[in-house]
Amino acid sequence: MSTKPAVDAPAPTEVSPPLVVLMLSLCGTVVSLQQTLFLPLLAELPLLLNTSAGSASWLVTSTLLAGAVATPTISRLADMYGKRRMMLLALGVSVAGSLIGSLSSALPLLVLARSLQGAGVALVPVGIAIMRDQLPRDRVPLGVAWMSATLAIGAGAGLPLSGLISAHLDWHGCFWVTGIMGALMMIGARLVIPESAVRTGGAFDVRGALLLSVALTALFIALSQGGEWGWGSPLSVGLALGGLATLAVWVPVELRTPRPLVDVRIATRRAVLLVNVASVFAGFATYMNMLVSIQILQLPTSTGYGLGLDVLHAALWMVPTVAAFALLAPVSAWSTRRFGPQVTLIAGSALMVVTYVGRVFMSDSVTQVVIGSVLVGAGNALVYSSMPTLVMRAVPVTETASANGLNVLLRSVGTSAASAATAAATTSLGMTVAGTQLLSFDSLTLLFWLSAAAAAITVLLGLPMLSMEEYAAEADRSGAEHRGADAQVVTGLVLDPRGDPIRSAVVSVLTIDGQAVDWGPVDTKGRFTVAIPEAGDYLVVTAADGWRPRSRVMHMADAAALPPIGLRDRLTLTGVVANADDDPVVDALVVMTRRTGEMVGSIRTDHEGRYAMPRPISGRYVVTVAAREGQIGARAVTVLDAARDIDMKLGAPLA
Repeated sequence: MSTKPAVDAPAPTEVSPPLVVLMLSLCGTVVSLQQTLFLPLLAELPLLLNTSAGSASWLVTSTLLAGAVATPTISRLADMYGKRRMMLLALGVSVAGSLIGSLSSALPLLVLARSLQGAGVALVPVGIAIMRDQLPRDRVPLGVAWMSATLAIGAGAGLPLSGLISAHLDWHGCFWVTGIMGALMMIGARLVIPESAVRTGGAFDVRGALLLSVALTALFIALSQGGEWGWGSPLSVGLALGGLATLAVWVPVELRTPRPLVDVRIATRRAVLLVNVASVFAGFATYMNMLVSIQILQLPTSTGYGLGLDVLHAALWMVPTVAAFALLAPVSAWSTRRFGPQVTLIAGSALMVVTYVGRVFMSDSVTQVVIGSVLVGAGNALVYSSMPTLVMRAVPVTETASANGLNVLLRSVGTSAASAATAAATTSLGMTVAGTQLLSFDSLTLLFWLSAAAAAITVLLGLPMLSMEEYAAEADRSGAEHRGADAQVVTGLVLDPRGDPIRSAVVSVLTIDGQAVDWGPVDTKGRFTVAIPEAGDYLVVTAADGWRPRSRVMHMADAAALPPIGLRDRLTLTGVVANADDDPVVDALVVMTRRTGEMVGSIRTDHEGRYAMPRPISGRYVVTVAAREGQIGARAVTVLDAARDIDMKLGAPLA
């Protein structure tokens, strides 16, 4: 079949790695500013907009929701149609939101503006994917670390900057500042960042995008508004259940879609799943640091633990936490290169565990609060810089943006859960001061313990990663040396002898001297997609459960027809069923079940007592034989990646 990508490869472009890192980091800073610059004004907005506090809270909810919905969609489009193109789209949408907000004072228009700004979050995974394509391999960890650091810098700078703007300008200035900066970033990105040659093309999964958007909308609204509506209210419970039900429908739809929005098969691979689950808990522990620290600094001294600072001074005391992110960027990159991203993840999470436990007992002064916040921020810098590297080592090159988009999405689930936990703790264990419900010391302690537990779970999830080959440096396909200006995307088919697709197949591509290039799973139509650095001969290894693997040298080029890869030899389970006298048992029923009880397959023996059935995926099974005369036998077996003979001998008939 033809392997020509849907979009012609761009002309070669001279790339300056430091300039690419700088531009992507600045874009990340602007996006982060758009999320946080408005937050300190929330207390004043009900009066400014003549609305209720509950209505004003939608200015935060809409941003989180839009970011969650836009991230998987834009990151998948980036893999398909161009990363720089989608990056500019995300920036353009967020700038449009800033423009609308700067000219509006009506709540519905401001909610729309904040929603459009939320779409800018999708720039983060796309930017990381650009780094994988454009930077030399040894500079990718540092680039990712700087990207993570500038997100924190933007978040930290947004708090004092908001105070300065509100003190000297109209509150609309928050929109003007982010809009102007976003427009400048669009110009800079267009001039500095080249378009990636790694683009798969194809039809976008509109159905999957709509279903996931509905599910995320329901779940995020339930999380963000549950504290105000009541966690047990029919609306909160209904939205949560509706979101989960929609997700239950979405997963099988994605499994049947040739080019899904989220490749569930890749996302459920152990190496990817561990990182994504860890991202939820790390997101919880990280966001809780900002939420609780700023509240301790600002809450009145009448609470017994609050330090009574104003917005500006409280924000300035959070600057050291931001500085920790920036200073640790080269440290986290060095740790990733020297010890591996798994060790970096575990070390950062362990630091957060120890610090949160210490903060339970030491949060009595500005110094203690700032030191605790800085140490948590340091751990977070290590964790967030390691996660994209772990994801990139575990997924195909053509899935980089989409896989990191899912990781960012799940991280936002953790941050939303932290916000919800804070609201719940305030409601159930809080105190009332001057008619306002605030965190009590007991609720503060509970939140610290929950954060320590979340970080501890991240450590536990990181331990099995230490021995997993998917994260090995040898499997790292990051770097411009693997995908330069001559990079190409090649597609092909994997078929059985009858010409039907083999959906369980995985295709790995290596150079002739054995260096990993890329790999890709086969979709529902038997099609795979891989990225190669240039046209040439490659070693192609194809494997599928139940089939004998095949390796061959193939010439790959985007304009050449790649012949279908055929797997001819089906692996089978065979055996002979005999009675106590070694006579064959004819027409006996042979049943295979999993150790967990699920049925795998059944067949009857022939006139010689023989049977043969397709070999299932590797695992532990039970083979049961039942003869018509009443004899029954069972045997536990372990099936590996090879054909297997399983003979059975039956005893006397059952009474």
